[in-house]
This record gives sequence, structure tokens and C-alpha cells, in this order.
Amino acid sequence: MPKRMRFTTWRTLATAATAALTATLLTPVAAHTAPRESRPVHDYDTAIREAVWVDTGLDEDRDGDSDRVAVDIVRPREPAQRGRKIPVIMDASPYYSCCGRGNESQKKTYDANGDVVQMPLFYDNYFVPRGYAVVGVDLAGTNRSDGCVDVGGRSDVRSAKAVVDWLNGRGRAYTSRTGTERAEADWTNGRTGMIGKSWDGTIANGVAATGVEGLETIVPIAAISSWYDYYFSQGAPLYDSGPDWLSQYVESPEARAHCGAVQQELVEGAPRTGDRTPLWSERDYVRAAKKVRASVFLVHGMQDLNVRMQHVGPWWDALAKNGVDRKIWLSRTGHVDPFDFRRAEWVHTLHRWFDHELLGYDNGIDREPMADIERAPDQWTTSATWPPRGTHATTLRPAEGDAAGVGTLGLRKGKGTETFTDDPRLSETDWAARVDTSTPDKTGFVTGPLTRDLRLSGASEVTVTATPSTPTAHLSAVLVDLGPDTIRDYADSGEGITTLPDRTCWGPGTEGDSSCFRETRATTADVGYTVVSRGWADLGHHTDTGKGEPLTPGKRYTVTLDLAATDHVVPEGHRLALIVAGTDRGLIDAPADTPTLTLDLARTSARVPFVGGTAAFARATAGTRATAPDAVLDGVARPGATAHRVPGEAR
Repeated sequence: MPKRMRFTTWRTLATAATAALTATLLTPVAAHTAPRESRPVHDYDTAIREAVWVDTGLDEDRDGDSDRVAVDIVRPREPAQRGRKIPVIMDASPYYSCCGRGNESQKKTYDANGDVVQMPLFYDNYFVPRGYAVVGVDLAGTNRSDGCVDVGGRSDVRSAKAVVDWLNGRGRAYTSRTGTERAEADWTNGRTGMIGKSWDGTIANGVAATGVEGLETIVPIAAISSWYDYYFSQGAPLYDSGPDWLSQYVESPEARAHCGAVQQELVEGAPRTGDRTPLWSERDYVRAAKKVRASVFLVHGMQDLNVRMQHVGPWWDALAKNGVDRKIWLSRTGHVDPFDFRRAEWVHTLHRWFDHELLGYDNGIDREPMADIERAPDQWTTSATWPPRGTHATTLRPAEGDAAGVGTLGLRKGKGTETFTDDPRLSETDWAARVDTSTPDKTGFVTGPLTRDLRLSGASEVTVTATPSTPTAHLSAVLVDLGPDTIRDYADSGEGITTLPDRTCWGPGTEGDSSCFRETRATTADVGYTVVSRGWADLGHHTDTGKGEPLTPGKRYTVTLDLAATDHVVPEGHRLALIVAGTDRGLIDAPADTPTLTLDLARTSARVPFVGGTAAFARATAGTRATAPDAVLDGVARPGATAHRVPGEAR
């Protein structure tokens, strides 16, 4: 059933229960109106804290017993006493014991009975008093769960899906890890929302892609939509390790001792060739987007160099194609939770989202603009839809300029060739800083200064026809806004935020679970250019991104690089640049050889989504000509410092 129809049905059913709910949830003054906001009327101090172990139906650790995953629950006591069932907010994570959650790396803590004392993050402090249960699931093979970590595969996803099934009366759970006493979820109505940043949000994507009933909404923050795209970009390796390393990083010591077979499967199924294998197909949630029933509130940093924006465009488009209700926030940060870059507005919006999706309150959030976009540090705009209506791809053509490797970018097809030699010591920041200077390591093509603002919105692609000198070669394509600006410093250690000593509180707390978290502010940098979007490819994967082949030196090849989705306004007076080069240090690994590549400009182009399409680009560039000032432009630090190989590490 389509999501919107399903939600309307729930709202109709909820109307009959409104009278019973208002006495509990609303003050006497508001008791005669339909609820629009859940209120903190339940006692957090006496909330029920309990643990159950849910049977996943798998035996990944091969011990002969079905794996059970640990589920820690914090829920208000009063609804159960009154016979009222409540919805669930769930965060399934591999990080609850190894690494911690949030900006302060909080871990779960327990009392002598094994019940959770500290549930990381603010969700329980804020939402439990408002009539929600908050559930923290230890993924299989982590913390107190059985099984093995398989990095986004069936064990990871089924760990969380089994809990959704149990919450909806379709699964089995027990009061202990090895005992036989059953635990029933008779306190919940089964309506579940999943939330989480990075790996946690990735699991929310994966569970939604199973189409499980009862999962009403997901809020994936900086989340992966295809694990292949976390490790490779069209055959080009992004990291020098695979999912086997990541599995060992988060597994409990017990799991690490018993999961050798799963580790070997990860090694064999994910070769460092960049070829797509069945392992990657299993971990591609975009392919299964047609199964998604849940609504999606997606949050991502447009300068996230850990879980990169390549995970947003395909997932967002696939959800749109299948009629999924969606909302999106796009920040200028790196890998940062919105609680740490827009805190008050985030808590308020998340509250309204869950009230709407899980309680059925008609609070109007579904009629508000679809997208919130950060234009400059702490300066936000909205779009009714995203990408906005009237956005169309425009074909831009590179052409030769007055100096080697310094050309123009416009609507007319160019001719001739440009040549560069891969230099693995350099990155996009080096190329952009010297885009107006002839250097042997890159080619740059630049518009003249714009006569009006020009907005890019969505994903671009760059088609390159190149002749390599070696059997292996990697390509990078980068769109750059050339002009002075003050931006969030996403290359700083805080990836765009600075953590302050002062704290703000978000709900009641206990001695063992404070609701008070350190405040943050934007970390900014004054720059002469801003990287807008990036894409990478192995030229050997030119015919099929699923399987590569050695190149024949001297032979011409054509490949299309997919650049990440973004939303950026190039201001009047700035210039737009396309850079094509080799290894982007810190973001992709170098090829086996050091190739020289010759570009055929007549067969090279970029398809860029402009609001207003080709006409908007033509108006913004009318009467201008490219200039090449003799200067090195300032930018952020080289990106390698924030290109982690652990989704969820750092902020």
C-alpha cells in the first residue's frame, strides 16, 4: 500500500482514539481540541528500563543456537498502567560498547540487574516523557548480542528487522541471553520509527528496504545507501581496506573469537579490484527501494567525506520514483549530526516529525517545504521540493584556453586535446587553488565571472574521453565555485563545528543519564574557492562499472563519472570551474601505474543540473569571458584528515 494512503488510514483510525488520548497527553485548556503535539507528561525518573533478547532466526556464529540480539528499552510507566499502547523510536547500532554515540561518544551503561542506565543521546530523555518508548538495539556480534557483524548484510539488517517484527507480535524474545522465559511486547502498538547517524542510519535504510510492516518512518543521518559506494567509486578504491577490517573494528571480543567464517566470506566477497560482486548486491539498498513502506527524513552533510554525498542522490531518486513520503536537510558540514549544528530547530522538527508519523498528529509538517538547505554557516533556506521544480541538466563543454591545461567552460563544443599526468601527492584542494595556472597534474575549465547567481541542485555527471599511457588509470572530476566566501571548515577536525564547554538540557535526566550536552558553534574558514561536487572512477571500468579490465596504452576510452548530489548557489561575480585530474589524494587510492592521460575535448562534457536549466546558465554567463588571474586561491586543508574508513567515527 503506498505510504501516503497508509498514513491517511492511520490518521482516520487515530481519530477514534483522540478522546482517550487527550486526557493523558494534553493540559485541561487544550483538552477540547485534537492533539498537535505530544507533551512531557510522563515521569522519566520512574520509567521502565528493561532488556530483552530477540531471536533473529540466524546462526551466524555457527554455535548451533539461533542468534539473539540485545534490546535495551526505556519506556514510560504510566501508559501501561492505563492499558494504553505506545510507539517506539529505535536506534540499532554496532557502536554502543566499542566506540560510543554522539559528539561525546556516549556508551550504554547498566545497573546490577543488567538494565540500561545510560541510553546514549537525548532521545530517551526527550521522548519518553512524551509517551514514546526508546529502544537501543545492539547489532549482531556487538556488545551483548550473539552472532557476527557482516557489515550491512543480512545479519546486520536482520538484527534490527527482527526487533521490528517482535514489536509487532511476529517474533520471539526472551528475558535473558540464554534462558527460555519469553518476553512479550504487549506495551507497544508496534508503530516504529528508526533513527541513527552513519552505520545506525544505514541499518535504518536497510531495514526499510525489506518492506517490514510496522516500520512507519526512518530518519537516516549521514547514512550509507549502498556499501559498494562506501568502499569504491565506479571501480576506484576509496580506502585501503574492506568490510572485514570494519567488522573486526566493532565486534565484541566474543564474536571476534567465533566469527572467522564470516570474516573470510567478507574477504572473499569483496576483492579490492573494484568489481561488483554478490556481496555488494546484497548490501545495495537502492536496488530494493521499491519495497520501502516507511517515510524518510534524510539528513546529510554536503561536505561529508566519510559517508559521501554519493549515498544521497541515488537513494533519494529511487524513493521518489516509488512514491515514498520524504523530507531532507542538507548542511554544509562534514560527518556531523544535526543535534550538533542546528540543535534547537532539529529537536523541534524531529519531535513534530515523530508526532506526525508515529502518533498521527496533524501538525502540518507534511505540508511544509520538503528541503532545508544550509547556504552559509547557520544560514538556512527552504525548497518546496528537492531538487526544485524547473531544475534541468545542462550540457557544459570544455574548450582550450590560452595556456596548457587552463581552458574555458561553456555551451559550445570545444576541440583539441589537453594532457595531464597523475600525481598521487595532490588532491582537489591543490588543483582548485591553482586552477588558473598551468600545472602538469590537472586540467581546469572555467567560466567567466557570472552576471547573476546560478544555482546547482542535484547530481551531475562528467563524460570523459581519455587516452591513457599505462594499463591502469584513475580519474577525478570536480566542480568548483571560484570566489571569496566564508564557509564551514569541513576539513577541520570538528568537520564544521567546535564543541564548547557550556551545556544545554533536552528533557529530564537521572544521576546515570544526563540530558545535558555540550553546545557547539560553527567553525568557519575564509576561502577563495569552494569545492561543490566530486566524482571518481577507474578508467578500467569504462564499459561496465561492475567489472574492470586492463587498459591498452594509447587506446581511447570513454567513461562517465557520477558526481555527488548537492545544492549550491554560485554567486554573481564568482566563476564555475570543472577540473579533471587523476588521483584525488585522501579521497581515492592511486592506481598501480602513474599514467599520463590525454583528453579529447570534443568528446568530453559535463551534465550539470541548474535551476532554470540551460537558459539560466546562458543568462548568467552572457557577455563574460574567462579570466586567469595570476594567484593561488585559499581553501580548506587537504581532505585526507576527515576521510575516515569507519562510518560513525569522529563527530
